[in-house]
Amino acid sequence: MRPDAGLSLQPADSPRADGRAVGERLRLVASGVKARVHAGFGGGAPQRSPRLRVLIADDERDTVLTLTQLLRDEGHLTRGVYRGAEVLAAIQDFDADVVLLDLAMPDRSGWELARAIRAQSGYERPVLIAISGIYRQSADRILGAMGEFDYYVAKPCDPAALLALLRGP
Repeated sequence: MRPDAGLSLQPADSPRADGRAVGERLRLVASGVKARVHAGFGGGAPQRSPRLRVLIADDERDTVLTLTQLLRDEGHLTRGVYRGAEVLAAIQDFDADVVLLDLAMPDRSGWELARAIRAQSGYERPVLIAISGIYRQSADRILGAMGEFDYYVAKPCDPAALLALLRGP
């Protein structure tokens, strides 16, 4: 866990088949996306764009709306979905860099969706962040069973920790 990331944030650093720790993927994706450079108004110095495309998948409407507002205020592009059945199509349509995925949606579990996302998209992108309030007390067990996820964030999400995670190193 990064010391500045807050207590509710846990990296999943288990090794993958490609030889990298899964936590490395977020840094790689975020670095690539953040490195998009655009010229400022009036021909000023180029500025780095921190914008990520974040899909928020949660059956709790308040969670989706709160995270959407938080991330949009930081300049990220967001899309929210409320059912597991909508996730796979939304990832393709929206071209998500990051997916915040609730583990306990009623129609499909977050673990099942994570396996389907990896089968569809591979391991480089999108970065998968598990979010859950139900499993908050058993974070160690979640991290051991996460497999396809890059990170776990407990609900209610600590805004500073989530934003620090998205900013990367």
